[in-house]
Amino acid sequence: MREAIEGGVYLLLLSEQKSEVGIPKEAHDLLEEFSDVFPKELPSVLPPMRDIQHQIDLVPGASLPNRPAYRMNPKEYEELNRQVQELLDKGFIQPSLSPCAVPALLTPKKDGSWRMCVDSRAINKITIKYRFPIPRLDDMLDNLAGAVVFSKIDLKSGYHQLRIRPGDEWKTAFKTRDGLYEWLVMPFGLSNAPSTFMRLMNHVLRPFIGKFVVVYFDDILVYSSSMEDHLQHLREVLCALRREQLYANPKKCELLVSSVNFLGFIVSGRGLQVDPSKVEAILSWPAPRTLTEARSFHGLASFYRRFIRNFSTIMAPFTDCMKRGGAFVLTEEARQAFEEIKAKVASTDCLALPDFNKLFEVDCDASGKGIGDVLSQESRPVSFFSEKLTCAQIHYSTYEAELYAVVRALQHWRHYLLHQDFILYSDHEALKYIRNQPNLNRKHARWASFLEEYNFVLKHKSGAQNRVADALSRRAQCLSMMRVQVVGFDSIPELYTTDPFFNKIYEAAQERNSAEYTIHEGFLFRGVQLCIPNCSVRDLIIKEIHNEGHRGRDKSVELLLKQYFWPRARRDMERFVKRCHICQVSKGTATNAGLYMPLPVPDAPWIDISMDFVLGLPRTQRVVDRFSKMAHFIACRRTSDASQISVLFFREIVRLHGVPRSITSDRDTKFMSHFWRSLWRQMGTTLNFSTAYHPQTDGQTEVVNRSLGKMLRALVGDKPKQWDTILPHAEFAFN
Repeated sequence: MREAIEGGVYLLLLSEQKSEVGIPKEAHDLLEEFSDVFPKELPSVLPPMRDIQHQIDLVPGASLPNRPAYRMNPKEYEELNRQVQELLDKGFIQPSLSPCAVPALLTPKKDGSWRMCVDSRAINKITIKYRFPIPRLDDMLDNLAGAVVFSKIDLKSGYHQLRIRPGDEWKTAFKTRDGLYEWLVMPFGLSNAPSTFMRLMNHVLRPFIGKFVVVYFDDILVYSSSMEDHLQHLREVLCALRREQLYANPKKCELLVSSVNFLGFIVSGRGLQVDPSKVEAILSWPAPRTLTEARSFHGLASFYRRFIRNFSTIMAPFTDCMKRGGAFVLTEEARQAFEEIKAKVASTDCLALPDFNKLFEVDCDASGKGIGDVLSQESRPVSFFSEKLTCAQIHYSTYEAELYAVVRALQHWRHYLLHQDFILYSDHEALKYIRNQPNLNRKHARWASFLEEYNFVLKHKSGAQNRVADALSRRAQCLSMMRVQVVGFDSIPELYTTDPFFNKIYEAAQERNSAEYTIHEGFLFRGVQLCIPNCSVRDLIIKEIHNEGHRGRDKSVELLLKQYFWPRARRDMERFVKRCHICQVSKGTATNAGLYMPLPVPDAPWIDISMDFVLGLPRTQRVVDRFSKMAHFIACRRTSDASQISVLFFREIVRLHGVPRSITSDRDTKFMSHFWRSLWRQMGTTLNFSTAYHPQTDGQTEVVNRSLGKMLRALVGDKPKQWDTILPHAEFAFN
């Protein structure tokens, strides 16, 4: 028994990484007390005849298989004979006179040894299948929240500890070159063997499952929130195994540890982490050359997708290669995705285990390639979910894509969120009003009906705060734009190493030692900001951003820092705006007509709007949405009457945004005409007029008037008669 104890001690110390410290007294006492549960080898007697045996029911009228034995080389044949003799000595098999037979074979084990198996495919085809449920891995992991002490018990040759139902032994017959044998215990390879074994484990451990035990076939994990409780729980489990005469493998058991390797994950009191051995396998995976190799890598990496933010978006180019017809070709973009996902797996964080007594938070976001969601508690991520958008979904509007991200998040985590209060975050503010919108198309109505099943508060979170913002798609979009606009842009990565500010940062990012900076396609990013080294590109970027609409200082700085970063970038933009000749000539001193009066805040876009005419030019109509601040600039003649203005309004506004609920305007004669007022009375739209000679009533409209005047003066330059052709440019720059 000393060898068995030493085997258990070895793994215990290895898991705690304290090989220089002796075994805890509690673990030693348990190993001594239950030494019969941890034998070196299984007893050479048949397992007891329990209430549960493995039964094999064949399809009535099916022909019985009779397959020839496989040919083997002398060494394999010698090993097979040795294992058959061992099974005969233990009484697990016996000579047979069965009318059916399948061949035996050898399969390699992890330690380099061989395991004898039976090729049971022929008998499985004519076997009636059971439907006993196999536990879901996610459901088992969800039970571990709050646990800090763990013990893993691995049964030794678990299948061989279960008997075949008397009378069914002949159905398990297998042949070698020397004879025909049949099993008295359950072998590997039979179709219903997993279901039978899970039935046995559920029967034996039923009082403990879900309370302090999870079990997956022959892996039993005992978890507790304290050492005192754990000792009691572990003793109860070992007593149940002793009572049923089930035996554990001491070399694979870990007792009283703070973290344990369970089914490909490292489980601890901190949460869930990836298995380092699996990470090593992913990192050492060579670039796939065939479709089969690509699918194998994708399957292994997908096992850990819950740890990787925007997994589907990152893997999109790689997935596209797998779908193409003809020969498999790994494109350069797919190769970059392959390396990117390997780096992501190597740098995964520890996920929190869900606690149903705490408030859940869901962050949702959509990009041009896919959607990305994160489930968290107390600012710690519990799980990540991502999905690549299909060809049809890529053409969704921003509103639809963001709403789809919300719906898919709630569908994926339904078992966590249904009948729970939770907070839903999105960087698309219009989603806050999904439950109050009066007019919905069929698709949006179906999604809104689905959302009504949940109890949540939807809060807006700006893109800079949104933890699941798809930074990768933003970076790719930034790079593609710059490559089109800037000649020689691809030479920027070479300048990072010579730049006095970015050289050390770039080296740290290459070695993945920087949490703030990352490298994408050779370019350095600070979050979603592209880092620009000291070169002429900085001046070009500043000029392009400001000259697009000759915006003011603050707006120009905001647009610059939204996409780009370098030291003192704010100062450089402020100096450029201050010295801009066009701005100095076309913009005067800001003057106001008094204190502006705020109007009631709308609850949806393009429901409550304001209208006005800008004088000083040939008369121009301008419409502003009071909710989104979006404006439309529409050129019209000075002599246009109310009927002509209504035609313009329906063509440019109603066509795009529908009939508004209210229109705020001044008391221009066109707005006060009988036709105009009668038209909107029939449409059900309320007209709100400001007090005469009191522009403060609609301050928002007056501010837009001032901005439009300055922008047009800056854009038309020395061609003032072409102001109407500049209006679309001004509208785009303003919005």
